[in-house]
Amino acid sequence: MSSFVTRSSEVFGAIDAVCDRLVHPSVQDNAARAAQRRLLGTLLVAPFFAAAAIGLFMPASLGVTATVTAICATCGVAWLGALLLAASGREEIAGPAMLGFGAVLLTAVLAAAGGLTSPMTVMLLALPIEAWWQKRMPRAALWAGIAALAVLPLQALLGSTLFGNAAPAAGWHWIVPLAYLLTLLPRMHGLSDATREDEEPASRERLEDMLDGVIIHMTPSGDVTDVSAQARTTMRLQPELLLGAGLFDRVHISDRVAYLCALADLRGGMRHRKVEARLRLPRIDETSPADNYCPFSVEFMRGENGADFVALVRENEAVARLRADLAEADDAARELELAKGRFLAAVSHELRTPLNAIIGFSDMLLHETFGGFQNPRQKEYVTLVRDSGHHLLAVVNSILDVSRIEAGTYSTNPESFRFADAVEMCRSMMNLQAEAKDVSLTTQIAPESGEILADRRAVQQMLINLVSNAIKFTPNGGSVSVGAKRLGSRLHFWVSDTGIGIADDDLCRLGRPFTQVQNEYTRQFEGTGLGLSLVKGLVTLHEGTMSIESAVGEGTTVTISLPVAGPSMPADPRAERGALVSLHANGETIEVGHGSFRKAG
Repeated sequence: MSSFVTRSSEVFGAIDAVCDRLVHPSVQDNAARAAQRRLLGTLLVAPFFAAAAIGLFMPASLGVTATVTAICATCGVAWLGALLLAASGREEIAGPAMLGFGAVLLTAVLAAAGGLTSPMTVMLLALPIEAWWQKRMPRAALWAGIAALAVLPLQALLGSTLFGNAAPAAGWHWIVPLAYLLTLLPRMHGLSDATREDEEPASRERLEDMLDGVIIHMTPSGDVTDVSAQARTTMRLQPELLLGAGLFDRVHISDRVAYLCALADLRGGMRHRKVEARLRLPRIDETSPADNYCPFSVEFMRGENGADFVALVRENEAVARLRADLAEADDAARELELAKGRFLAAVSHELRTPLNAIIGFSDMLLHETFGGFQNPRQKEYVTLVRDSGHHLLAVVNSILDVSRIEAGTYSTNPESFRFADAVEMCRSMMNLQAEAKDVSLTTQIAPESGEILADRRAVQQMLINLVSNAIKFTPNGGSVSVGAKRLGSRLHFWVSDTGIGIADDDLCRLGRPFTQVQNEYTRQFEGTGLGLSLVKGLVTLHEGTMSIESAVGEGTTVTISLPVAGPSMPADPRAERGALVSLHANGETIEVGHGSFRKAG
């Protein structure tokens, strides 16, 4: 008997699971869903018992044709009621309507079976029992009991008119009542189990309600076995639609690799993984896109026994919106930088034309091409005009070069040349500046330095800017040294001085355009602060590295390493392979890559 009850409970459990899928999505309350689920089960199964009763008792009075018609009508009405209930979720209409239809049907069957002397009278109890089973409320059973009492006079009236040839009471009349009573055993057993389950997992259900997400149980292979009811509100999906491969099928194709990698990591022994994935959800209205993908955060965890996985799916709209805003702000910042670079380039071009005229006419006046000066001060003033023009032109050219590098329009022309020649040209150019400050300018070029494939003008620009900075920030009587040696496939050269040095707090600002380590109000040295920024950009173009070692009051050494064979690909200043700049001060190292700083021990 216990085996029969167990097997029957499994059958009714399967029917209950199917009916749960038929419940209308608008019904969110667990108690209301359970009531509709039970009503749907009754409407789907009851027609089989009604058909058996009609087939046993009505042919003697109505004939075969009318009996078959009655069976079809009964099944049709019951199943149509189930369909309308599943489509609308209006239980307040379907419940009373089906109770009335059941009372009418039971009146006709009882009249055809011979009246109150027939064992079919036991079926009057089915009305209050099923009403209580469906609603779990005494009030529902009371109304159903009233309907059952109304059957008694109606069946007598119907038996005396339509079913005059009713069959006399017989033992085989117990077939339908006994079959119905047998269905009560597994349902009562299931009711006790359900009551126990309602008591035990109450805390789990409350936890699922508290969590702002969908709890999904799955096998290690990723097949979903159970989904919490939160899927109806969070994802606007019936839980059964995510079973099996339903969840994976809704993952955006570009996010499936990360999703599968997370599952593989859990299978490999990890306890927790978190991924972000876009899931395809139903369209809200006609204005929604056909592929309505929404961002979600999926946290994978191993179950307690390790044989199954648990996933917590949460909405990720806020994070996605912040990322979109960040990307938009980053694009705006890039556009602003490009606009600034274009503005500086345009202004620089406009400044160079009058500056060339000023410098050219100043030279003509100094050479007294059109007559001599009447007063020595006139020549002095013209000299100042020419020197100021040269200085301003150098600044404009630096701004133009930095703008080209940032905009990605700086072109390089690699050629093979002796590095010592570039150093010698730089020394000859900067010698006068060094002598004016009584600074010793020396070179230490190793014989094996040899030739290098690079843009000669860019390398000379690096040397001139570094040496100029070194002389500028070295007090009178100090020294500046330029050295170079070849190590493997790279050429290392450096410029060291005995100048004022750089504080570690100022290192993070090095290499930025228009920046000096002293602010606008306290700085003692002239210049735009473009020299080191230009050097950094030129090193990036050559796929080189740059390091700065400095200590306050002890001097600074800037070391650059370039590939002897030149860059491996055409230079693109906007590429992400830029120079790695290491900054060293007071025993600490600050590494700079692509403009971001990282502190290392």
